[in-house]
Amino acid sequence: MLLSLELFVMLVLANGCPVLMARLLHRHGDWPVDGGRLWADGHPVFGPSKTWRGLLSGTIACMAFSAWVGLGGFLGALFGLAALTGDLLSSFVKRRLGLLSSARALWLDQLPEALLPMLLAWFWLPLALWEAAAVAVLFALSNMLLSPLLYRLGIRKQPH
Repeated sequence: MLLSLELFVMLVLANGCPVLMARLLHRHGDWPVDGGRLWADGHPVFGPSKTWRGLLSGTIACMAFSAWVGLGGFLGALFGLAALTGDLLSSFVKRRLGLLSSARALWLDQLPEALLPMLLAWFWLPLALWEAAAVAVLFALSNMLLSPLLYRLGIRKQPH
């Protein structure tokens, strides 16, 4: 149970730290991961909201927390990177579907960034597959429910 809670916190850190850093640093260090390049379909590869600052801050936050709770910094860094790779994957798919950056795509916005790191955790840690899946779904549902609140509090730029 404690392990599942720690992994849930790591998902929140990986996905929340980039949002927090964007609010704190505004335009400083917001270099797009895709370098502003367009894919063959004429749409951005990922979009302007996927930045190196976010990738680094989410990865470092997971690494620090994972080391602190005794799971190891290396696992934490890989976990954070997997979560943010899932987020990049969902952005890539959304751009191919013609959706604008930060447009809402229920489940596509939440599951890749939760499933990829939880699969890593399942392989790496003594974690049952059903626990990994439960943490991923719980994260996705909590993200859907709490994002509008974070928007009203001025932390998020979009209510989803």
